[in-house]
Amino acid sequence: MYSHRFYAVLTLILLGVGVGWLALNVSDAFPLGFIAAAMICGGMFCAWEGVRRRDIARTSWLIGSVVLFTAAALTLYQATLFFDLIFVVVCIGLGFWSAKRAFRLKVTLPAAPRPEHPVVFWNPKSGGGKAAAVNLPQAASVRGIRPIQLSPGDDLEQLVRAAIAEGADALAAAGGDGTQAVVASLAAEHDLPFACIPAGTRNHFALDLGVDRDDVVGALDAFVAGGERRVDLADVNGTVFVNNVSMGLYAEAVAKDGYREAKLRTILDAAPEVVGLDAPTRELVWRGPGGNVHSGAAVILVSNNTYRLGPRLGAGTRPRVDDGLLGITILAGPHERSHGLARFRLPWRQWNAPTFVINSDAPVPVGVDGESMHIAPPLQFTIRPGVLRVRIAPQHPGASPSAAQPEGLVDALTMLWHLALGQNPSDVFAHHGRGLSVPKGGQVDL
Repeated sequence: MYSHRFYAVLTLILLGVGVGWLALNVSDAFPLGFIAAAMICGGMFCAWEGVRRRDIARTSWLIGSVVLFTAAALTLYQATLFFDLIFVVVCIGLGFWSAKRAFRLKVTLPAAPRPEHPVVFWNPKSGGGKAAAVNLPQAASVRGIRPIQLSPGDDLEQLVRAAIAEGADALAAAGGDGTQAVVASLAAEHDLPFACIPAGTRNHFALDLGVDRDDVVGALDAFVAGGERRVDLADVNGTVFVNNVSMGLYAEAVAKDGYREAKLRTILDAAPEVVGLDAPTRELVWRGPGGNVHSGAAVILVSNNTYRLGPRLGAGTRPRVDDGLLGITILAGPHERSHGLARFRLPWRQWNAPTFVINSDAPVPVGVDGESMHIAPPLQFTIRPGVLRVRIAPQHPGASPSAAQPEGLVDALTMLWHLALGQNPSDVFAHHGRGLSVPKGGQVDL
């Protein structure tokens, strides 16, 4: 049970103190406070321009960024605002931390019978050896779950099909999201229960399902006393994915040698090829929600349900994974063209659809749940609503961390106020915000 009222009150106090303190001190230090703000904006612009370039040009822009940020810090210090700003940032940061807990859910899922012959496929290398570190094979065996270790060169699909042929009546995957997708697709094909064991590096699918990513062993309890929910899977040209398929900057970076060893550096090296001023335009062509033809994006992300983006609580997660729609996000590039519409006014555009098609004049490099591959055009994306039976341990949240989080500032403040007054959290989430994204069949546990 989460203390929604306590965290709501704490959030309102922290945000009120932080914003009030900032307003009082900036007005007293006019105009230095506004000059510092302009320098910070200029530093952010220089940093972006540096990312888009290479060699000397990149170094020059990044040096300019550092100079502006340093000048902003000195200006704030001169205006005796430096430590005030730190205080405000701490208050607001703690306020966001507290707000996440005020809007957090625990969902009880419908009970499901315990499988008789469950199997877990585990990768000892995934996530830096998380599964091996907690002795997952022994923990699985104690629960009556047969562990099958993955070794280099193994064909995971063949191993899963062999286990099913031998009588496995439930499948679990302890590895990265690529491993999750293979096992989940076969579980859906045979209508078998599936459990996501968070033994990968990021475990994005586990997070959005409502699995506690810090409880690798406890996730095995999904086959002991877990509840069940149905979620969607998506595919591109027959390849199933549980999270997303990316084209553009991330896909170019994943395809480069050395990505696994130095991810940030590799992404920065790939950025000029995709968003640089002289970047060649890869002819990715698609239709927007209005039916108009577009091309030339820097990044296209097609996801299994829709991600929250921007400076919002829960950004980077999906409130639902059972909505029956693809999430489509387009980040416009320097060569973005639109036939029949003006250029996008926002850095990105996002919409939902049950299907999506991308055409190209050559095979397209993509990142499918973080795995690099090339797919021949046209790329045809579809969603498969409710095909996967997911089991989740009873002690885990059972819903995405953004399932009850508000869409905007007004929604957030309204919900926090009603929670602070002691209103029933379930009513607040359902009626005062934009709705409650509880898994179908689940009940909020307050």
